[in-house]
Amino acid sequence: METTTTQPWRAPRFWLFLQVLARGVVGMIARLRVTGDVPEALRHGPLILAANHINPFDPVALTAACRVRRIAPRIMATGGVFRAPVVGAAMRACGHIRVDRRTPGVGLALEHAAAAVAGGSVVLVYPEGRMGLDPGMWPERGKTGTARLAFASGATVVPVAQWGAHEVLPYAAPRGLLRALGRAVVRRPVVRVHFGPPVDLTGIDPTSPGAAARATGAIIDALSDALVLLRPDEPERPRFVDPTRPTENRRRHRRTRPDGPARD
Repeated sequence: METTTTQPWRAPRFWLFLQVLARGVVGMIARLRVTGDVPEALRHGPLILAANHINPFDPVALTAACRVRRIAPRIMATGGVFRAPVVGAAMRACGHIRVDRRTPGVGLALEHAAAAVAGGSVVLVYPEGRMGLDPGMWPERGKTGTARLAFASGATVVPVAQWGAHEVLPYAAPRGLLRALGRAVVRRPVVRVHFGPPVDLTGIDPTSPGAAARATGAIIDALSDALVLLRPDEPERPRFVDPTRPTENRRRHRRTRPDGPARD
């Protein structure tokens, strides 16, 4: 009997090219500092990268940082990005995963992501589900999608914290885009990205009540721990304040582990 094997997903050359381009773009307007790493055995998947989302520029910074670490993730992004001219076509060509929020088809994104991870991909997700609005710019209370993806795929979750993208572009971009870019070229702010240690979810039974919520808390805790390393001199509020960025406390994260830094 003839057997068939499923070939692992390989990043399209166009996506690899865009990663190189992102590295060049970030280098022109900021100073990128990448710390931490992903275990060699997980570098090409299956793996879930869970990143905080603070600014319209941070996807570019993450793309550049992943290039530095030679990781080519498939990014879960809102459907609006896929509907945009040119950008949407590029997202589809690169194999990224569309998330149609607030629609009946939103569950398909989780199925597609689980299939991607099962096929050996690295999938990058934003567990907060939006650009965070916490007044201190700490990770917000997360959505359960990342945890459910981890349970469905059995893949390792690695937190990826980033800091400094808010000094490159305003929250309200494209409003104020050119002025902000000009300022960044002159000031060259430091954009930091840190790959933290894998999140320990072994003590959580996926079939138990509230498992997804507990796993989500653990993921956001790990992301907060990684971010602490990037902003040791900004423990409460950021020094650089973007006047276009709104703030709210409605989704403020309360740590599930008492040993971590308080955010009250």
